Amino acid sequence: MEEIINEIMNKKIGNVLVNASLSKFTTYKVGGLAKLVIYPKNIEKLIELMEIIQRENIKYFILGNGSNVLFSDKVYEGIIIKLDDFNHIEFLDNKIEVGSGYNLVKLANEAVKKGLAGLEFASGIPGTVGGAVFMNAGAYNSDMSKMVERVTVLTPDLKIINLNNKEMNFKYRESFLQQHSGYICLSVLLKLEYGDKEQLEEVMKDRKLKRKKTQPLEYPSAGSVFRNPPGLFSGQLIEELNLKGYQVGGAKISEKHANFIINVGGATATDIKQIIDLVKVKVKEKYNIKLRVEQRLVNWGKNEKRKDKEESKK
Repeated sequence: MEEIINEIMNKKIGNVLVNASLSKFTTYKVGGLAKLVIYPKNIEKLIELMEIIQRENIKYFILGNGSNVLFSDKVYEGIIIKLDDFNHIEFLDNKIEVGSGYNLVKLANEAVKKGLAGLEFASGIPGTVGGAVFMNAGAYNSDMSKMVERVTVLTPDLKIINLNNKEMNFKYRESFLQQHSGYICLSVLLKLEYGDKEQLEEVMKDRKLKRKKTQPLEYPSAGSVFRNPPGLFSGQLIEELNLKGYQVGGAKISEKHANFIINVGGATATDIKQIIDLVKVKVKEKYNIKLRVEQRLVNWGKNEKRKDKEESKK
């Protein structure tokens, strides 16, 4: 790994962190060490990095704000790639061209300032644009699929191509990028509608107040843990099982919102994973419903599907 680090440094690919704690990069504030965290300066440097990764057969993970991911407590023996420098933004009438590393909450606020409607739902999702597209993030009966016109990606053979909305194959919390590992979101073209700026600001203000009342924002978490089954709410199922307040170590099912697991202090990733596993078992036993975890589980070993080469939100 030392030779690889030297090569990356010599190529001036970007800022490099060695043996960095993943707890600093995730909203759960848990996770083991990452051997390498790299911030490519631009697309050209990202391609150079991917050439090294492919040549050396190194596993990697594209990490956004870490708001929808649970790393294990083990060392991640690969490379964490952060696209924070992919943060350009350009307003083209009612369209926005924006880099995948741009903050989603900031984007929602900037859109409202321009009197553009459609992204109000995203004002409470602390991820990146790339992560939001990858997960087809959504809330309030809307999601990214409603406004994505085009996604520019780096393919597994390191070509830059554009995918239109239909090609992105958006579904509930899913997209082409999840279904095809090795594609990396570089930038997105969004098409919004014109709206009344004051009304849009009022909507965002009301939703912010509602989130404070209904979500445990005062604790580290990764948002909703489970996807909602068709026609149902995971939080309601968990609450009906009287699991609110259930705690393992420093991890706890929120008493404010049952579909949130919070870090009340000193939690480990294993603590959180134990709660996730227990909830899945209890819901299956009681309702014969198999809950799907919305958050991405990374570096958990044999039972983890090969998702190391997919993108995160986060």
